[in-house]
Amino acid sequence: MRQAEFDGKGSLIRWTETPGEEPARVYVHGLGAASTVYHAHIAARPELAGRRSLFVDLPGHGISDRPAHFGYSLEEHADALAAALDAAGVTGAELIGHSMGGSVALVLAHRRPDLVSRLVLTEANLDRDPPPSAGSSGIASYTEDEFADEGHARVLEKVGPLWAATMRLADPRALHRSAVGLRRGSEPVMRTILETLKIERLWLQGELSGDLPGAAGLWAAGVRVVTVPDAGHNVMFDNPGAFAAAVAGRL
Repeated sequence: MRQAEFDGKGSLIRWTETPGEEPARVYVHGLGAASTVYHAHIAARPELAGRRSLFVDLPGHGISDRPAHFGYSLEEHADALAAALDAAGVTGAELIGHSMGGSVALVLAHRRPDLVSRLVLTEANLDRDPPPSAGSSGIASYTEDEFADEGHARVLEKVGPLWAATMRLADPRALHRSAVGLRRGSEPVMRTILETLKIERLWLQGELSGDLPGAAGLWAAGVRVVTVPDAGHNVMFDNPGAFAAAVAGRL
């Protein structure tokens, strides 16, 4: 495990990593998740062997600190991720971001283009105010105090056991602020960032999640959009072979 200060007040973002060749692959989890849980089994596959791999837990999640003063916006998460990569001596990395982690990866690529050479995004949040079906919507429907008092426990009862296993480890206030920040979006908004970046960009959409709104616009902007069969939002669990092939550039 490694760590780096991210807020100027001693709070630490932490990650685990495996050694290997550069450029590094950096795995970034979604809202209420943890990177090793969602991605370690992918990085261990033979087609991905031999590359340096970092599994970063965003502030408020997993093994990273959860300071009460932190805002947990997409920009703040991206800056914390940048602090981790700077401390790790990583540049020109391939970022593999799931859901909110994909949004953070996009903001990082916009703010620190030196750190990112390729993006593999799995159903990242691209627009402000996502539909009520989005996981962030249920969390953000509470006030922060309501969520900290009883909302966290209620949401844990409603989500599936997989998500609950990592969400219960996230700080309730950090989780709520992250959900609110995700719904507020970035400036420029994440979809605009994705469409204007010039690096390689691959989008993975689970077949069971339905069609991706605005897919034609992404294709026109040079984003490769791939629908993964037999998979929903968690493509890395539902179809790990296709997910690993995408990360390896063989899909």
